[in-house]
Amino acid sequence: MAFARKIWHLMVAVKDGLSLLFLLLFFLLLYAVLTARPSPAQVREGALYLDLAGSIVEEKSEIDPLSALLASEAPVREFQARDLVRAIDAAAGDDRIKAVVLDLDGFMGGGQVHLQAIGAAMDRVRKAEKPVLAYAMAYGDSAIMLSSHASEVWLDPLGGAAVVGPGGGRLYYGELLDNLKVNARVYRVGTYKSAVEPFERNSMSDAARENYRSLYGALWEEWQANVKKARPKIALDRITSDPAQWVLAADGNLAAAALEGGLVDKLGTRTEFGERVAKLAGEDPIDDTPGAYAYTDYSAWLSDNPIETTGSAIGVVTIAGTIEDGDAGPGTAGGARIARILDEALDDDLAALVVRVDSPGGSVTASEQIRLAILRHKQAGTPIAISMGNVAASGGYWVATPGDRIFAEPETITGSIGVFAVLPTFERAAEYWGVTSDGVKTTPLSGEPDFVGGFAPEVETILQSGVEHQYGEFIKLVAKARKLTPEAVDRIGQGRVWDGGAARQIGLVDQYGDLPQALEWAAQKADLGDDWHVTYLGEEASSADALIRQLLIGDDVEARAPMAKVRGGDMFAMIGRSERMRLGRIAGDLELLLGAKGAQAYCLACPPQATSPTANMTAAARELGWMRKLALVFAGR
Repeated sequence: MAFARKIWHLMVAVKDGLSLLFLLLFFLLLYAVLTARPSPAQVREGALYLDLAGSIVEEKSEIDPLSALLASEAPVREFQARDLVRAIDAAAGDDRIKAVVLDLDGFMGGGQVHLQAIGAAMDRVRKAEKPVLAYAMAYGDSAIMLSSHASEVWLDPLGGAAVVGPGGGRLYYGELLDNLKVNARVYRVGTYKSAVEPFERNSMSDAARENYRSLYGALWEEWQANVKKARPKIALDRITSDPAQWVLAADGNLAAAALEGGLVDKLGTRTEFGERVAKLAGEDPIDDTPGAYAYTDYSAWLSDNPIETTGSAIGVVTIAGTIEDGDAGPGTAGGARIARILDEALDDDLAALVVRVDSPGGSVTASEQIRLAILRHKQAGTPIAISMGNVAASGGYWVATPGDRIFAEPETITGSIGVFAVLPTFERAAEYWGVTSDGVKTTPLSGEPDFVGGFAPEVETILQSGVEHQYGEFIKLVAKARKLTPEAVDRIGQGRVWDGGAARQIGLVDQYGDLPQALEWAAQKADLGDDWHVTYLGEEASSADALIRQLLIGDDVEARAPMAKVRGGDMFAMIGRSERMRLGRIAGDLELLLGAKGAQAYCLACPPQATSPTANMTAAARELGWMRKLALVFAGR
C-alpha cells in the first residue's frame, strides 16, 4: 500500500507540474498574441523605414507550425505588394514622414507587376518633394528595378550589382529517368504545353523555345523600359551587352563598376548612409549609435494607416500561388478554401467583386471549384472584374473566365490554355530487380492502374481521352467568355504562354490596368461614385499564425532597427540564395512527378515567383518527403 501511495503522489505531482507548465505557456502565448500587432504609438517623426529582407508577394503564406519547428532557420519574410503601396502612398501625404528608406539587404525579389506598382508609389513620394533612399550590399534585377525609382541609391563599397535578365536554363530528366528505368507516362494536350517536357526529353523542344523566347523577350523589354525611364543616366546597354568587360574596366571592383554604370549614386557604409538619412529625416533622439536616425517601422506605420471602411463594400478575393485541391493557403490557392470564402461573402451585400489572380494554375478540379463559386456571385447580379497580377496562366486563366472585364499589365504572364497529367510507372525497374506482376483479370481494368506491372492499353486510352476532354472544356469556357469560336481559342491555346500586351491583342485580356483600376471599373459598374471601400475576403490571419510570425520572424522595432540587424551579404551571398531557389525548383519538379496530383492546368513555362509553395517554411518539413520519394525512384518503387 505504501508503494501504491508513493506512485499515486508521484502521478499527482506530475499532473500538477504539467498543469502549471501549460498554464504558464498559455499566458505566454496570450501575451505574445496580444503584443503581435504593433501599436500606432510607435509612429514618430522621421523616416519611414522599409526593411525588405524577404520577398514581395501577392498574398502572405500561412506558416505551418510543424514545418516551423522542424526547420533549421526562420521562414522568409513576405510583404504583400498592396500593403507596401498603401504604406508608401500614406507617407507621401503625412507631414511626420520626412523621407522613405528602402533597406534592400536580403531582398529576395518580386514579380515585375508588383515592383512596377511599388516603384510608381515611390515616384508619388518624390513628387511630394520627399526623398526616397535605397541601400544594399548587393543589387540584383528586382532590387535594381525597385531602387531605380529612388532619389539616392547607395551601395556598400564591398558590394556590387548585376543585371541578369529573365531566362536561363532548366533541368531535363529524360535520360536520368531512362537510366533509372522509370517511365514518366505523360498525358497532355497542347503543342506548347512544356510543363511535362523535363520528364520525357533531354532538351527544350522547338515549340517551347519559341514560346520562351517570345515571352522572356517581352518581359525583358518591359524591364528595361521601366528602369531607363526611372533612371535615364543608366548605361544599361553597355552593362548587359558585355558585363565581363564592364567589370574588368573597373579592375574587378564591383562597387565602382556599379557606380560608373549608373546603377547606383553613392558608395558608402551603412553608417555613412545612416548619417545621410539623419540629415534629411532627423537624428534619433534615443539611439546615439553612429548612423542612427529617427524612423517609423513599416508594421507600426501600416497599423497607423488602416484601410478606409466607409461607403459600399467592393470585395477582393485573392487567388495566389499554385491552385490545389482542398483547404490549402493562404499563399497557395486551395480550391475548397477559396470557394468557401466566396460563398460566405454571398451574404455580405457586396456591391461588386474583384478577383485578383496571381497564379500559374494547378489542379483542374480546384480551378473549376473556384470558377463555379465566382459564377454564383455573377448569377446574383454582382459585377465581376478580374485583375491579373504577375501571372494568371493555365488554371489561373480558367478561374478568370467568369469575369465581366479582365485587366492585366503588359508584364502579366497569361494564357497557357492546356491540360496535362504525368504519372510514373516502374515496370522496367521491377523487371531489372527481378520483380514481375501476374494475376487473373475479370475485365481489362482489373488491378489497374498497375504502377509496377505497367498500365494496360485501355488505361492509357482512358487517361489521354480524359485530358483531351478537359482541354475541350477549357476551350469552351474561354470561347464563351471571350466571345470567340472554339477554333480561334484552340489556335491561341495549345498551352502557349503570352505576355499581357500580346494577350490583349489576341483577345484574352480586355484592357491594361492594375488592381486600383479594376476596382474603379467595378465601382463605376455598380454606380457607387466615390462612396466605396475595399474589403479583402478571407484575409484575417489566425492567432496561431500571428504568434509564429512574432516568435520566428519578429516584428519588434528595436530588433529590426536599421543599425541592429544582420544584413543579407554581398554578391556571392546573393548568388548563393539564387542557387538555393534552383534547388527548390528541382524539388518542385520531383513533387510534380511523384506527388499523386490529378490533371493539371499549370504553367511550368512561367518564370518562378519570388517565393513558391516549396520555397518557404514548408521546405524543411517537405525535404524529408522529397528525400523519401527520391529514394523510391532510385529503388524502383
